[in-house]
Amino acid sequence: MNELIYAPVTLLAKAIREKKVSSLEIVDAYLARIEAVNPQLNAVVQVTAEPARQQARAADEALARGDLAGPLHGVPFTIKDSLDTAGVISTGGTTGRRAFVPARDATVVARLRAAGGVLMGKTNTPELTLSIETDNLIYGRTNNPYNPALTPGGSSGGAAAIVAAGGSPLDLGSDTGGSIRQPAHLCGVAGIKPTSGRVPRTGHIISFDIGPLDILTQIGPLARYVQDLSLVLPLIAGPDWQDPAIVPMPLGAPRAVELGRLRAAFFIDNGIVSPVPAIAEVVQTAASALGETGATVVEARPPEIEHTKDTWLELVVADGAAWIRRLLDQAGTTRCHPILQERFFDRQPVSAAEYGRKLAELNRLRSTMLAFMEHYDVIICPAGAYPALPHGQTADINAGFTYTRVFNLTGWPAAVVRGGVSPEGLPLGVQIVARPWREDVVLAVAQHLESALGGWQPPPL
Repeated sequence: MNELIYAPVTLLAKAIREKKVSSLEIVDAYLARIEAVNPQLNAVVQVTAEPARQQARAADEALARGDLAGPLHGVPFTIKDSLDTAGVISTGGTTGRRAFVPARDATVVARLRAAGGVLMGKTNTPELTLSIETDNLIYGRTNNPYNPALTPGGSSGGAAAIVAAGGSPLDLGSDTGGSIRQPAHLCGVAGIKPTSGRVPRTGHIISFDIGPLDILTQIGPLARYVQDLSLVLPLIAGPDWQDPAIVPMPLGAPRAVELGRLRAAFFIDNGIVSPVPAIAEVVQTAASALGETGATVVEARPPEIEHTKDTWLELVVADGAAWIRRLLDQAGTTRCHPILQERFFDRQPVSAAEYGRKLAELNRLRSTMLAFMEHYDVIICPAGAYPALPHGQTADINAGFTYTRVFNLTGWPAAVVRGGVSPEGLPLGVQIVARPWREDVVLAVAQHLESALGGWQPPPL
């Protein structure tokens, strides 16, 4: 059974197509795994067991007739609770939506279903996705599968935890400041934040209509294997004629990338907070592994990163967090989680002139960073400064998460893959970043590093 639930999505889909195993058998195996591990994790907050079984039976019957829905035909998946799912409670982690049942799927959910995927349930998220800790007033706290006393990160903590534990082969998360990459790092799975403008955010709790900071938020897949990110990203990318920021930019194939021709920069310290020695060693090992392909690898850090410690938060609260209050009002929420209150709502708005100045500074940062990338195809660096921490401690060392936020500011594609293990036995991720629209480079390098460094390893559950 473990061989089945731990298999890559690509192999599950192939086994179903070739009728070596039925969709119903796979769905039942994952539902059993969720039932076994979720009491320790609290990662899956809505289980749609019977609808999933019905969809699986329908997929098996269709295949028997010779009808194939798409590349995910009969393959189960879970979805972060910040994304709308038709007919299934979708809270976004906020109490005003405790019983909210959308009539329509988010664009990306609809696309997975259209590709043949079978929805098994929803995974936990902090309120409005705006925390490094996955905890909310509806469902409570999610735990790390490698040590339940520790956080799985946020905001896609439920997604990363259940994927790592073998309860789902695939989930979709969102990333505003590292919310795909931090949980991937802390739970030892693979995840990618696409280029800003690649994947529609229609139907996400933070959608395209929040103002100039909509550039920060992207939707992307989490899985145990990089090959599955490469399979899923093309399925969810491209215009939906609703999100006005989405660009019909071609998506390259990772297999066509010649690693030996790449020019890579790596850095271990962002000048804001130094990573723990084990993470520094993992990044150095990853850089060496890429160099072994023939790629040119040099130690170099993009300019200005060391000055971005507070840039992300200053932009997010520049209007006094009015945009966050609007989201709460739209949801009908009257009491929010203490983390949201403490992090965002004790700030005074700046003047319109000052806000304009901050946005101008953001564009200057983006320009400076882009000039650096004229000389490099890819960057390898930490995903964060620490391995998984005890619950409640992440806010105290918030600067350790600046390694991901800077690439939300630039809008560049970035992935995380497990690169090693801490002395305590916790997974440690490596972050791979590329030029805008070059997810193919990110995924090709991530695939190589996964092979060279070992990738995902089962947790002790």
